[in-house]
Amino acid sequence: GFDTCEDAVQEALLAAAVQWPEQGLPDNPRGWLITVAARRRTELWRSDSARRRREETAAQLEPRGTAPVPDADDTLTLLLLCCHPSLTPPSQVALTLRAVGGLTTAEIARAFLVPEATVAQRISRAKQRIRGARFELPPPDELAERLGAVLHVLYLIFNEGYTASSGPALQRADLTAEAIRLTRQLRARRPEDGEVAGLLALMLLTDARRPARTRPDGALVPLAEQDRSKWDARAIAEGVELITHALANAPVGPYQLQAAIAAVHDEAARAED
Repeated sequence: GFDTCEDAVQEALLAAAVQWPEQGLPDNPRGWLITVAARRRTELWRSDSARRRREETAAQLEPRGTAPVPDADDTLTLLLLCCHPSLTPPSQVALTLRAVGGLTTAEIARAFLVPEATVAQRISRAKQRIRGARFELPPPDELAERLGAVLHVLYLIFNEGYTASSGPALQRADLTAEAIRLTRQLRARRPEDGEVAGLLALMLLTDARRPARTRPDGALVPLAEQDRSKWDARAIAEGVELITHALANAPVGPYQLQAAIAAVHDEAARAED
């Protein structure tokens, strides 16, 4: 239940905002937040008599405490759950950007170029439609079906981070880093998929230019005027290697084509080249 989880997390964040400045930062802040949110979610369950049976089962489980949370595939699992085949592609993208990417409804609306109310309705309907779905990685045949929506979602998350649609900063490095991290996870599971490799290459080749994109006052520097010595040579090398291998070994798709164009720009010593 996304709504219940969101409410519980907000309660935990509020508690942290009040307690941490007075009592100090806990040894494991993330574990603290998860523990408090889990307890709050249990309280919300207990207020709903229609969910009494589920609540009693959850009450018997051992609490997670504040142990470090493993870095497993939970985020990728949530990403694939949001791209459930019962949802339409626009709903898949909107729900994933909200639940995994952390974008606000307004930011998603700007990414889609649609009214904010439309996005809110899509997200609400999507949550209702996948209610009760199991939180686990889908079988390989379903994974292939969901891949197109997953790649589109990751692409939009990266775009929102690279050129933010709101806020004082041009870029949101947290979003670009998250998009790259999730795409790396996806590539680890689909190493031979050319479009997954192409999307990762496109992100790396584009993000490599980030240090030279803005002046000290925050103004945007056009590509032709950027100081190429500031570009991330390691990211460029990785991106070029990825796209070179993908183009030679997999059917060509749109992400590979965009990555190939980015590679041409990144490998040129001068804009004139």
